[in-house]
Amino acid sequence: MSDEDQESKTEAATERKIREAVEKGNVPFSREAPIFASILGLLIALSFVVRDAVTPLMQALAPFFDHPRGFALENNQDVARILEGTAVAAARFLIPVVLILGLCGLVSALIQNVPSLVGERIRPQWSRISPAAGWGRIFGKAGQLEFLKSVLKFLSISLVCLLLLRSEGSKAVSAMFTDPSQIPDLILTVSIRLVSVVCIATIVIVAADLVWSRLRWQRSLRMSKQDLKDEHKQTEGDPLVKSRLRSLAQDRSRKRMLANVKQATVVIANPTHYAIALRYARDEQPAPLVLAKGKDLVALRIREIAEANGIAVVEDKPLARSLYDSVEVDQMIPAEFYSAVAQILFFLFSKAR
Repeated sequence: MSDEDQESKTEAATERKIREAVEKGNVPFSREAPIFASILGLLIALSFVVRDAVTPLMQALAPFFDHPRGFALENNQDVARILEGTAVAAARFLIPVVLILGLCGLVSALIQNVPSLVGERIRPQWSRISPAAGWGRIFGKAGQLEFLKSVLKFLSISLVCLLLLRSEGSKAVSAMFTDPSQIPDLILTVSIRLVSVVCIATIVIVAADLVWSRLRWQRSLRMSKQDLKDEHKQTEGDPLVKSRLRSLAQDRSRKRMLANVKQATVVIANPTHYAIALRYARDEQPAPLVLAKGKDLVALRIREIAEANGIAVVEDKPLARSLYDSVEVDQMIPAEFYSAVAQILFFLFSKAR
């Protein structure tokens, strides 16, 4: 993405944009967290597993160094026997360490994000093997930041290790000449101290990387104002299209309503501003039914249809306005209008007889 495109994206990502990114496997992830978890796992292994496993391993290897000529290697069986004993002792040392390191790395990844299988992530993509895209990732801003972060980690951890080894190196040299049997314990003790210091130093880097990775992820999802408008159109619909559809629906409803005026018993008008078409048939409903209503041009159209079909038009301004405000189409009039409408209907029926 070019700098100009990125600068135009000033708006925070919407919930839909975030949800789509997560569904595609685009989630914030710190590469430093699994590294820190592995270092922590190594510290746990050195402190609680390796110390107990070193003794059997050293006991298995001691005869090779103390009496190397006492071992007969005349055939394959002799070699297999020696290797088997050594392998068992080494396995007791290595297997727990590998399991602890793997478990810590897995837990650190699970804590950051819920695991999910994303087809787009495992589908082959040219951009992943494209030299141009690779150079862009390496020499882009993200690549430069990763390089600076790696240099910072290397320098800080190297400095810590150098200071610790300077203080402990003399003890190892002294042990080589005084009591060589103490060298394994001394190496283990120094290793535990060294890993502990590295673990503490890495905490700061991990905390900063967790915050930075989330901020960088949020920045990558930012949207421009046009993106927000386009998403709104996709989710809510284009306002112009919605307005047009609403207008078409109103036109169809109005045409159906005007077509029902032909079935009316009477039209009550005011005299041109409001018009309400009522139908009353004693065997159909207990009260007069509003077939159509309208004002201004629609009211005039209702009157025209009524007059063209020989339907009586009665002018009663208060009643027409009250009915227009109180009753919707396809509803029976409320009881409060029974008396006024009944008088009109009685007059029309009497006149018809």
